[in-house]
Amino acid sequence: LCQLQADIIQTDIARPEVDETTALGSAYAAGLAVGYWDNLTELRSNWQIDREFEPEMESSGADRMYGRWDDAVERSLDWATEE
Repeated sequence: LCQLQADIIQTDIARPEVDETTALGSAYAAGLAVGYWDNLTELRSNWQIDREFEPEMESSGADRMYGRWDDAVERSLDWATEE
């Protein structure tokens, strides 16, 4: 999935070592709020990258795939109904 994202948006993607980054972010925010960490600089030293993904697809192919994704999103907009 990370490689696909890198290809379609044509930018590098860094996958962190910790899978649960949402939970970790909440813990960091709470720790900052109560003074466990003094500042964001202290937290940045905890960030570790597991793997980096670089675009491997030509931009023309990425544009084509993004266009198909955009079309699929447009078609799906009427699927949900209000009850």
